[in-house]
Amino acid sequence: MEKYTEQEKIRRQSLQELRSLGINPYPADEYKTNSNSQEIKEKYEEGKKVTIAGRIMSRRIMGKASFFEIKDMRGKIQIYLNRDELCPDDDKTLYNKVFKKHLDIGDIVGVEGGVFKTKVGEISVNAKKIKLLSKAIKPIPVVKTDLDGNTFDVFKNTELRYRQRELDLIVNEGSWQTFKRRTKIYNSIRSQLNKKNFLEVETPILQPVAGGAAARPFVTHHNSLDIPLYLRIANELYLKRLIVGGEEGVYEFAKDFRNEGMDKTHNPEFTMLELYVAYKDYNWMMEFVETLFKNILIDVCKTTKTIFNGKEINFQGPYKKIPFFEAIKKETGVDFLCKNEEEILSFCKSKNIETNKTMGRGKLLDSIFGHYCEKKLIQPTFITDYPKEMSPLTKSHRKTPGLTERFELFVDGKEIANAYSEQNDPIEQRKSFEEQAKLAEKGDDEAMLIDESFLTSLEYAMPPTSGIGIGIDRLTMLLTNSTSIQDVLFFPQMKPEKQ
Repeated sequence: MEKYTEQEKIRRQSLQELRSLGINPYPADEYKTNSNSQEIKEKYEEGKKVTIAGRIMSRRIMGKASFFEIKDMRGKIQIYLNRDELCPDDDKTLYNKVFKKHLDIGDIVGVEGGVFKTKVGEISVNAKKIKLLSKAIKPIPVVKTDLDGNTFDVFKNTELRYRQRELDLIVNEGSWQTFKRRTKIYNSIRSQLNKKNFLEVETPILQPVAGGAAARPFVTHHNSLDIPLYLRIANELYLKRLIVGGEEGVYEFAKDFRNEGMDKTHNPEFTMLELYVAYKDYNWMMEFVETLFKNILIDVCKTTKTIFNGKEINFQGPYKKIPFFEAIKKETGVDFLCKNEEEILSFCKSKNIETNKTMGRGKLLDSIFGHYCEKKLIQPTFITDYPKEMSPLTKSHRKTPGLTERFELFVDGKEIANAYSEQNDPIEQRKSFEEQAKLAEKGDDEAMLIDESFLTSLEYAMPPTSGIGIGIDRLTMLLTNSTSIQDVLFFPQMKPEKQ
């Protein structure tokens, strides 16, 4: 079986011939540029001397004059080559051999020359010098269009795009725009939080107790200490310990890891913004989140509206608020507030809602809500006042027994944010952890473990605090009209390739 394709063989041969001509195909020295494709076009100046660099994306080779197009991070620009201007003396090797025979689409080059317009008015650079900066020995896909307008070799296969993201970014114009918009989302959030004088912090990724969320962790082993450690499923407990330490507002953009299923909205490695603010409650946080999201939209999209999956989503606010049990009652006609675990399980079975023996009252209610309600929450909606069994880190509701001061923000049927009035009573928090331990004994591998360090921290007194977690990946999906989380991660987790 051939190791290389025919094109790869030709390019490797070109590599050797370039070296035999004394040309280093991978020079180490700095190449200083003074412009880029966008600047040249926006600030057009006839005859201006420029030095630019980029990747060759197309070529039109003629006799003594040729054109090629290079792409940099600002766009594309046409380069004009005249043999006698590029090689003013008798030695025409640079044009006849190097450019015409050994430079290929995908190669990275540096160009020095003057700016001009062609006869058809296209702004271009008349190259006086050209330097090979990096030789591509694998060909990149080149989109071709026939006389009937049919296109070929379009790099749209999603699996290949995810596995070879760098190639996707080279070939598909829109891919970089998605990730640049993701960066703008970070910048907008960070700017707003910093203006509030909240402190950005870092907390451990390797943790002795997998706490702060109900999820299955990745487990590893520390050889020197001879102890198990967990990749964090959430950074919540550490951030609240910093609130105990005296800071009144802390936040972190955290990489979290959960050893669970993968689908269009779940990746085992994902990014969360977590924010904790002292002397606030979940009512304050709802108002804050409305303002935060509205400003993100304005900063990133220049409007408070976005189109996702064919639907217009409006983040202007105010957002609708629906209590958890009211949402379920509206869709099922059943008031589950006072129903016990057996009654809820019976309902699930009668409606063919998937259950298992490890599920307690909280998970059963969550399944009913997911089955009947989530997909109908299109516009930004706060679902509030969750049952205690679903919220082990949350303060009990100040008016209604059995409920907690928690809300989740749903958009287009997906949870985007989760927030509480944080539990700061160490005795009540221990009781909640002990209830979680009972679920773990039943076989629930997502039940929270008891974190003694966190409980000790609460015993020193944590002020009334509200906290929120916002899914950055899902928010990016919404603001880039991406239907899969893999579209907004540079390198999503993939199944191993079949050999």
